[in-house]
Amino acid sequence: MRASAARQLAFAALAGALVSTGAAAPPSPPPESAPAKVPVAVGYGGAVASVDADASAAGIAVLRAGGNAVDAAVATAAALGVTEPYSAGIGGGGYLVYYDAASHRVQTIDGRETAPATATETLFQENGAPIPFEEGQTSGRSVGVPGTPATWKTALDAWGTRPLSQLLRPAEKLARDGFTVDATFRAQTEANQGRFKDFPDTRKLFLPGGQLPVVGSTFKNPDLAATYAELARKGTGALYRGPIADDIVKAVRQPPVDPAATRKVRSGELTAADLSAYGTKRQAPTRVEYRGLDVYSMAPSSSGGTTVGEALNILERTDLSKLSEAQYLHRFIEASRISFADRGRWVGDPAAQSVPTRELLSQRYADSRGCLITPDKALTSPLAPGDPRHPAPCGGTGQAAPTTYEGENTTHLTVADRWGNVVSYTLTIESTGGSAITVPGRGFLLNNELTDFSFAPAAPGVPDPNLPGPGKRPRSSMSPTIVLDHGRPVLAVGSPGGATIITTVLQTLLGHLDRGLPLVDAIKAPRASQRNQTTTELEPALWNSPLRAELEGLGQAFRQNPEIGAATGVQRLPDGRWLAAAETTRRGGGSAMVVHPQGRP
Repeated sequence: MRASAARQLAFAALAGALVSTGAAAPPSPPPESAPAKVPVAVGYGGAVASVDADASAAGIAVLRAGGNAVDAAVATAAALGVTEPYSAGIGGGGYLVYYDAASHRVQTIDGRETAPATATETLFQENGAPIPFEEGQTSGRSVGVPGTPATWKTALDAWGTRPLSQLLRPAEKLARDGFTVDATFRAQTEANQGRFKDFPDTRKLFLPGGQLPVVGSTFKNPDLAATYAELARKGTGALYRGPIADDIVKAVRQPPVDPAATRKVRSGELTAADLSAYGTKRQAPTRVEYRGLDVYSMAPSSSGGTTVGEALNILERTDLSKLSEAQYLHRFIEASRISFADRGRWVGDPAAQSVPTRELLSQRYADSRGCLITPDKALTSPLAPGDPRHPAPCGGTGQAAPTTYEGENTTHLTVADRWGNVVSYTLTIESTGGSAITVPGRGFLLNNELTDFSFAPAAPGVPDPNLPGPGKRPRSSMSPTIVLDHGRPVLAVGSPGGATIITTVLQTLLGHLDRGLPLVDAIKAPRASQRNQTTTELEPALWNSPLRAELEGLGQAFRQNPEIGAATGVQRLPDGRWLAAAETTRRGGGSAMVVHPQGRP
């Protein structure tokens, strides 16, 4: 539990402001302290699920004060920028999927970061060879133009009912008054201690006195509070033009490294023109039909919607509910392997090259790939891609290429409101701790999102749609998803985890829709992640299970990953109540809340 009685006053202040500007009724009085993290909550009036109790409470306060799901999502995201600064914040970007209850339509915002106008395919190469990932990560070269503030503006302008200035107040107060450090925050700081200490502003903020933050202590970020206050006064454009933008450009082009540090930190080429030219993209979602339901997600530049969608189409022909646990996992692993092979060959930024999105999501193509799966023998990776433009039964085309590395951080939130609007929103600064560069005097970390580009082609001679380019968006795995039944929301899910996001969302959907698990149990279930690699990652519960031997008997090979993903979701129950669900243990457990628990108001 992170929140304190003092911080709850921020939620009361926000609610009061909303009431004074025309909300229908005052919210319920805030509790004297925030509720402990709980992984599942059921009730009426709307729901919020995130990794953090303070952030979920910020969203719930907005819903109680009459705001809608988009308003609450922005308030929750801003609070996560305070309490989850190594995962998200205004120095990063993300993707937002929105279901509008009035029109029964799903729409999306691509708020992905973009490369500088000077970027070329050799952005991360020197002397004809890729630089080490770690050197690309901790550098100005890895920083893309942040998209998160612009995403908030786009969403609020299109669908919101409250001004940004009100929605930033809980996060601003949380940054000023502080939150309680937990074991996850300390562990993430410790994992980045070596990087953070080499940047004086980062060290001062996250390693006060040169020491790790103590569990149970109060962590304050007055610089971020002031930055939020400036955005509240001037609008999100203040991050793209003016003093904040100037500070970002200087930090990228002249990384503020300790002169005594021995780390090699390369400068980047981001300019004021790159920032001022940034824009989000309103675009149609991906859509596939699965078991009579409509599954919507993000289209490219994210690969989430196409890869999850193709895997669902492949599995559509098999009744997974009747299979043994081993056979179910075998089919899930193989469908993941195939869809990742196609992702690597075909998916990139559609503004830079042609992406056959419609063909990748066709049932005809899925059937041509799905026939590669047999119940008694695993495929081997790297598997060659198919050609969705010219499907050939059980065939591949060209040379196989392995999946390139993506960091396993990010955060996800899901929100629903009393009117039935739903938001599924994944946001990130890429690696845990991003680039490790804190913008001096501004209190937020800059992303290392450009390391999501391939540093070089994944395999020699194989076309790679994800090489850097001017103004290009790097391919993402973020998979915010909303599922409808005849135009009405059934559930929304998403997860952090780099490329494991795709398999986490897929496995959660299958666990709930096919295996009949309650949503919180589908989220809690031990995970596997196959991404067209020679081995499939398993969490310890599967690694230590007899299932591993059964699957190895089919030719599957494994390696262990202590933790895969950290999902959240909301579900509309048949009686009209909302269920919010989050992790029980991963990343310290998540926070599920509803406006009116159990009963009607």
